Amino acid sequence: MTRPRCHTHFMDRDLLKATLAELGEPRYRADQVWDWAAGGARSYAEMTNLPVDLRAVLEERVPFSSLALSDSAKSDDGTEKALFATADARPLEAVLMRYRDGRRSLCLSSQSGCPLTCTFCATGQMAFGRNLTASEILDQALHFRRIEPINHAVFMGMGEPMMNLDAVLEACEHLPGLGVATSHTTVSTVGWVPGIERMATEGPPVRLALSVHAAEPGLRSELMPVNERYPLHEVLDACRAWRRARRRKVYIEYLMLAGVNDSPEQAQVLAAALEPHSDFKVNLIPYNPTGAFDGSSRAAIAAFAAVLRSSGLPTTVRLTRGRDIAAACGQLAATREAVA
Repeated sequence: MTRPRCHTHFMDRDLLKATLAELGEPRYRADQVWDWAAGGARSYAEMTNLPVDLRAVLEERVPFSSLALSDSAKSDDGTEKALFATADARPLEAVLMRYRDGRRSLCLSSQSGCPLTCTFCATGQMAFGRNLTASEILDQALHFRRIEPINHAVFMGMGEPMMNLDAVLEACEHLPGLGVATSHTTVSTVGWVPGIERMATEGPPVRLALSVHAAEPGLRSELMPVNERYPLHEVLDACRAWRRARRRKVYIEYLMLAGVNDSPEQAQVLAAALEPHSDFKVNLIPYNPTGAFDGSSRAAIAAFAAVLRSSGLPTTVRLTRGRDIAAACGQLAATREAVA
């Protein structure tokens, strides 16, 4: 799959540098523009250490963002979701999650839609558009940075990040400039082995999260067709190699589906698959309704967690954010009509 190149945003440094060179400007101007944008500037007009005439030319020739904001919604818990359109009218969504401990965490999309059709995920049911460029990924973050400072980011929005890894890693390189340290950036995958292998040696040392959702091969293939291409045992081998190279634990994401994958016996199967337990940390995710399944009860989640903990696996239950505005895990979905 070829990655479309963005020519409309100053985050494309080649475009910015070419424009500045044509105007006879010094090379450091590109860094000045980026520093202002990463600091939350809303327009070129705010970039007061650039000449007024230059700001006017950039405003005309290098649009400030590669994305257009189509809609936004705010949850009762403070979570904020934005619907964007790309220049070619592809829809995508991103989310800002606000926590009481001061974390301001972005959920970023790497694709418009997703080609992997996981049955529990609303994104997987929408039409796949294309990979997003690094500029389009960063513009999601910049949108929220213009609202307030940010300090965490997860690639758990629309799309499979490992299928667009060049753009994702390029975006990760620039996130620290926005206030998001590499150690606070997490890339999530459903188990795309070539991407996991690349991440062991390429790009900044971000965190890795693996969506498992079932450790039984047949059930996992039903829920996540990618399991037919990259079986879980191969994926976990790649994760262990990543762990050895990066010296960080792998986060295991496990969506709790009532009567499907939430029995104590299935917890035992998961615990057995995740040996050695020192390589992993499990994050149980209450299911956010998309119409396909029912979420597990609190009692079932607690019992599942107890089995994992008794086996020695560190286990937490994710705090659900943004469910009332369809901004929670697995709920992101949009159509081209929505951004038209």
